[in-house]
Amino acid sequence: MFFAIVTKDKPGALEVRKANRDAHLAYIKSSGVVAQAGPFLDENGQMCGSLLILDVETLSEAQDWAAQDPYALAELFESVSIQAWNRVIAA
Repeated sequence: MFFAIVTKDKPGALEVRKANRDAHLAYIKSSGVVAQAGPFLDENGQMCGSLLILDVETLSEAQDWAAQDPYALAELFESVSIQAWNRVIAA
């Protein structure tokens, strides 16, 4: 089952994001459950949030994954939303 994680960074937290980006990307790669991922961009083209699509069995697994993300551990996010997602069209 797919779950979409949508995050919004805290205002002024770009440096926190940059400082933890390598660990975040390593976590994505090592976990083996991320189907798609990428940052949201603000009006200046700077990263300001994230969209991740996880392929896990339960909401609890998605929540656990999100809680262990290095970005979450660095307290980057102002908000996090996790929602079951039904992929209708795939690339």
